[in-house]
Amino acid sequence: MPPEAQERYALLIPALNEAETLGALLRQVPPDLFEQIIVVDNGSTDGTSQVAAGAGVCVVIEPRRGYGRACQAGIRSLRPEITAVAFMDADLSDDPSDLARLVRAFEEGGCDLLVGSRVLGGSEPGSLTSLQRFGNWLSTRLIRWLWGASFTDLGPMRIVRREVLERLQLTDYDYGWNVEMQAKAARLRLLAGEIAVKYRRRAGGKSKISGTLAGSVAAGWKILWTIYRCWRDDARWEKAQL
Repeated sequence: MPPEAQERYALLIPALNEAETLGALLRQVPPDLFEQIIVVDNGSTDGTSQVAAGAGVCVVIEPRRGYGRACQAGIRSLRPEITAVAFMDADLSDDPSDLARLVRAFEEGGCDLLVGSRVLGGSEPGSLTSLQRFGNWLSTRLIRWLWGASFTDLGPMRIVRREVLERLQLTDYDYGWNVEMQAKAARLRLLAGEIAVKYRRRAGGKSKISGTLAGSVAAGWKILWTIYRCWRDDARWEKAQL
């Protein structure tokens, strides 16, 4: 690939009250892999943005809560030269050392979207609840059944082309962001794949979803609703073409 055609990568990290883990995570990101690192402080009260600023990365403040809303705020802050965006969580459950493999596989496979699969990688005991595992299984089976795309996970570590993000027109503000990305990529028949990544129990702080039964149920319901919404919109589009 000639120099003018090389990918330019950004890393986007949504964070809500992750000051305890964020500094260590940023120190572990492979050097010189990303042109831009963005931490989106999603209404933290624990100094998350100060930790990010101290590490010298781009800090975006999005006080309106929601994982998808934080991702959207980070995307709006991408530099013009960025051509692909990697995402990961801020709690050190994702292993930053996997980022280099993710980028390499993305380039070698010519993918539009590449998801880090915690299922293929073998997650640490206790890092995924039984409800999360079942939700992953059901959601990915629905995507395969509706659109024929094979995924094993809705994991947070992933990388996607910037132009693809624009085509997908993602609208979900919270728990449905990842599954909306995968469902719409499947619906558009984009080139998507997975690689195995490690997954650990969070190193600090408190889970916003899996830490409570109510949070897990709400997330699961939203994920299924998002798949239905993508299918419904697809059906409406096909009907309009008749």
